[in-house]
Amino acid sequence: MKEKIRIGFVGCGQFCRGFVPIFKAHPAVEYIAVCDKFPERAKDYFDRFGCDRIFDTYEEMLASDEINCIAIFSQRNQHGEMAIAALKAGKNVYSAVPMATSVEEIREIVRLVSETGLTYSMGETGIYRPAAIFCRQKYASGEIGDLVYAESQYNHDMSRLYHTFQYTEGDAWRKMAGLPPLYYPTHSTSMLLSATKAHAVRVSAFGYEERKDTDIFGEGKNYWDNPFSNTSMLLKMSDGSVLRVSENRRIAWHFPETYITCFNGTAASYECSLVQHSFVRAKDKTVEYENVSDLLNPIELTAHKNDSDFLERAAEGAWSSAEAPIQRVDRLPIELAEVGTGHAGTHKFMVDDFCQAYVTGKLSPTNAWQAARYNIPGLIAHESAMQNGKTMDVPDLGDPPQGIEVLSEDREVNPNTYDEYRKENRK
Repeated sequence: MKEKIRIGFVGCGQFCRGFVPIFKAHPAVEYIAVCDKFPERAKDYFDRFGCDRIFDTYEEMLASDEINCIAIFSQRNQHGEMAIAALKAGKNVYSAVPMATSVEEIREIVRLVSETGLTYSMGETGIYRPAAIFCRQKYASGEIGDLVYAESQYNHDMSRLYHTFQYTEGDAWRKMAGLPPLYYPTHSTSMLLSATKAHAVRVSAFGYEERKDTDIFGEGKNYWDNPFSNTSMLLKMSDGSVLRVSENRRIAWHFPETYITCFNGTAASYECSLVQHSFVRAKDKTVEYENVSDLLNPIELTAHKNDSDFLERAAEGAWSSAEAPIQRVDRLPIELAEVGTGHAGTHKFMVDDFCQAYVTGKLSPTNAWQAARYNIPGLIAHESAMQNGKTMDVPDLGDPPQGIEVLSEDREVNPNTYDEYRKENRK
């Protein structure tokens, strides 16, 4: 039997704390180590989560025979170089998004995964968002027909979250907070691309030059000389469809922060507005309307839909972390049932994808090749926006090697997958 997962977490920040308990509870995992540039944070994780070891440096963690997997939760611009170092050290990689912030780093990750056969999985929430699942299923069934046009966005008003950059970067937090929005595109791209299974071939983008937070956005203000707080790109896809994707960081909107606005086909269309989810099928001379809100909204949210302040609270994000009926929680190991989740109930699915890919030798749904297709369009689009919307080709790194099965995002329940690990854990 393949050895269990012995995983080292690098970056003991505010986001990582939601994932350590899930990995720790998973039946495929037997060992948890932590590392952070702030030793007191690693010590806090060690005590809080009952970890097995603290490593003083990332290099020490990579050199250790006690570790066979790395979970990267560092700052966004460090993910690529850290993943490359881990793969070169023979470690399997779970990486928070984005995959990397340069095409060159993404190419190198794909090359290393191809050469070594190691597991790589990008922890992308978007593919398990209820709207993404719904559009993916309807498109796969043929009900949508040919996709014509779709929109998705990640509206994340950073003015509410500047403290998160201060938490890690101290007085230099503005330099990091000015990250180009389309360097972090995967919450938006993954929802649409996981449904269509197509990839971007051309892109044109425009950015909004920030007028208020001019100490964060603008030449010399951040590590990228990025002037844009909000950026939108128009993608021409390999299947002929057109997609609009927006990444907004200074916008008067809170929830839903990541969602598909529309998914329009020749036979049917999906649309969303806040908590109203609509599916319309074309008939001979009319349409057939279906309200699918109760299927796609979190169960806890639906329970409050008759409250007098329901819409106001929903727009503020109340009840947004729980699972929706469309999400196949019965697919997950029973050991995760009582562990918390987040981001619309997606966290457990991402962890299970990595663990099942490692255990079975199959590829995660967000394997290196697919992650590249989610990331690269945004990197090229930022170049386009910096050149006033110039239309540019989007490099494609291709499909995974033939003969290696890719786990489906919507795979059926397989209660036997972890039986050996469960038995071992319960001895």
